Amino acid sequence: MIGKLLMRFARKVVEGVLSQLTQQLNIVQELAMAPMRLMVQQVTGGVWRGNGANAFVQEVSSLMIPGVGKVANTITGMSNNLKFAQGVMDRADEEVSKLVKSKLTDTFKFF
Repeated sequence: MIGKLLMRFARKVVEGVLSQLTQQLNIVQELAMAPMRLMVQQVTGGVWRGNGANAFVQEVSSLMIPGVGKVANTITGMSNNLKFAQGVMDRADEEVSKLVKSKLTDTFKFF
């Protein structure tokens, strides 16, 4: 009985962490990536011209956007790893339940 409670608690914790990771990924994409891309579009569209504009676009395109992309990839990787771990926990729980039921049936000869 306590094992079931612990598994339920563990599932809730993992689900909470996954939810937080999804929210963080959305924040990274909406508050970091999208504005940077918009600024690059505006500058390349002619809002700002000259060497400073070209340097700005180069810096944002070669450093900032890839850096934010790495953060997003890290969050996605963590999320995928947690989902995999959650599946392992679920399968292990199922196997233990089957084993316990099997042993009880063998021991008490339930039909």
